[in-house]
Amino acid sequence: MRVALLTREFPPDVYGGAGVHVDYLSRELTSLVDLDVHCLGAQRPDATAHSEDDPRLAGANPALRIFAANLEMAAQVGVADLVHSHTWYANLAGQLAKLLHGIPHVITAHSLEPRRPWKSEQLGGGYRLSSWAEEAAYASADAVIAVSSAMRADVLACYPAVPPERVHVIPNGIDTLVYAPDPQTDVLERLGIDPGRPSVVFVGRITRQKGVTHLLRAATSFDPAAQLVLLAGAADTPELARESAAAVEHLRSTRDSVVWVQEMLPRGEVIQVLSHATVFCCPSIYEPQGIVNLEAMACETAVAASAVGGIPEVVVDGQTGLLVDYAENDAGGFERGLAEAVNALIADPARARALGKAGRERAVLHYGWDAIARRTVEVYSSVL
Repeated sequence: MRVALLTREFPPDVYGGAGVHVDYLSRELTSLVDLDVHCLGAQRPDATAHSEDDPRLAGANPALRIFAANLEMAAQVGVADLVHSHTWYANLAGQLAKLLHGIPHVITAHSLEPRRPWKSEQLGGGYRLSSWAEEAAYASADAVIAVSSAMRADVLACYPAVPPERVHVIPNGIDTLVYAPDPQTDVLERLGIDPGRPSVVFVGRITRQKGVTHLLRAATSFDPAAQLVLLAGAADTPELARESAAAVEHLRSTRDSVVWVQEMLPRGEVIQVLSHATVFCCPSIYEPQGIVNLEAMACETAVAASAVGGIPEVVVDGQTGLLVDYAENDAGGFERGLAEAVNALIADPARARALGKAGRERAVLHYGWDAIARRTVEVYSSVL
């Protein structure tokens, strides 16, 4: 079976959960199928890259530039028996390849455009284009893989034309040999994180989806003994970047030990920061699964997270972390609940350690990439 995997992100350019998923899934798939990876961006030795920077579209809306790269991608996958696309950045290529070459199209649902209206701040009218491409691709896909049961429900709610029997649940995974506790402290010391003090860590992009604004407001009520560590950069828009910078400065005026690392750290350095955190905080307002929670759990770190999307399927409330209800019309209540959950774990480090150990056990038992790849190939076989 020859499979063309279509994606925007692929190493070394990985910045979100979908990119992590594709990275690890592709490694396992290579032993099960004849795999060709097509990605966007610069050329690399282990994938065929398609540029988003066609000079003829200089200054055009980003969505149009993505679509142009998708046209090239679709033209070059005709030798495949099946195409498998990830996110709207590659869904159009998958849809076109299906029609052009007469081959099945499988989609993995990492997020849905109707659930991310704030993307219009970033894409402008391009958000309508990305939404159109995604809807058209889902409507005709031969199979959809949802990364959680909550994601499956979202697919069926947003796109009722998709037959329920075509939507399968296969979660994101975690490599627990790579993501494991790191006892070293050299990275902490270089970043200015005190290993002798409790710390609350956030890892993610600065986007409305990730709830960074809520975290920064909640942090004004965090235990003063705790450090807040933000491994956060690449804001969606200049406005959001300025808003976040102002919020961090305000927070620093109310408490000490706010460490903000804006560049993307190598994976090993993130693992060390997670390993020494007392609490990993995930304040997302939309999260189909939240692979970053698995990463923290694999590092034996307790999680305090919003109870949205697929997060409750990963983080077991009271066993591997603490969950906080989120309601769009009660931001203040969510922020107070987040602060209470964080402070409860800061005040009881033994409980935090126990939750962290249980989290790693859960990650090891239920989220291995080898099993996820085998289940993915079963979906492939079902549509051929």
